Amino acid sequence: MLVDSHCHLDVPAFAAELDEVVARARRAGVGRLVTICTRLDEFERVRVIAERFPDVYCSVGVHPHEAGDDWGYAVETLIALADHPKVVGIGESGLDYYYEHSPRDAQQRSFRVHIAAARATGLPLIVHTRDAEPDTLAILADEQAKGSFRGVIHCFSGSRSLAEGAVALGLMVSLSGIVTFKKADGVRDAAAMVPADRLLIETDAPFLAPVPHRGKRNEPAFVVHTAAVAAELAGLTPDGLAARTTANFFELFSKVPRPAPGAVAS
Repeated sequence: MLVDSHCHLDVPAFAAELDEVVARARRAGVGRLVTICTRLDEFERVRVIAERFPDVYCSVGVHPHEAGDDWGYAVETLIALADHPKVVGIGESGLDYYYEHSPRDAQQRSFRVHIAAARATGLPLIVHTRDAEPDTLAILADEQAKGSFRGVIHCFSGSRSLAEGAVALGLMVSLSGIVTFKKADGVRDAAAMVPADRLLIETDAPFLAPVPHRGKRNEPAFVVHTAAVAAELAGLTPDGLAARTTANFFELFSKVPRPAPGAVAS
């Protein structure tokens, strides 16, 4: 089976047909989905969606865009919310200097709080980084020196140095529909150096629909198109890529129950 390790099922674009969106993902062979929290005041909505579907799980966290508005929480807040059985990751958190919807210092403080929560809970950190690679890697390295934690660079769209730095720090790298875009040669070149045992795939739905759906609303079923390109980059067959990234997912998101041997994921 395939896994969509990062999507946003709580957005209004899915509200009217969420059951069918999840059903289409299942029909496409997607056996697990992780829907991502971006604001703490929206966590309950995200959690309820995860509770609604047996194959959907969620995270808890504050996107860097929201770090200025959603500030004031403590590590203990994230730890307490992460105790729920459906919460399997911390984030997404990180740094976004492209839009800078939040001040950089607020983003950095929030990032470190999320890292501390990931370290305390043992749940993986879901990292967002855009136009902030040096600071992202510096904070990750500084925090790793304080105590180990696991994590993933989600929706990889960066340079070879980001990919190499993430791998060196023990993180996984998740590929989105960006790797299917015609002008994404640099991203594909960087992604190709990531070892197969560090790869994940995702949609980041409803954003960044892969070719041949580019320009349309993205959804978890479309992860099959990203997987096809990721297989070429990794030198694997499609089945090999599916098996490898799914195994990687269960290793990283270890709170998610694995399907019983021989069972059909549902």
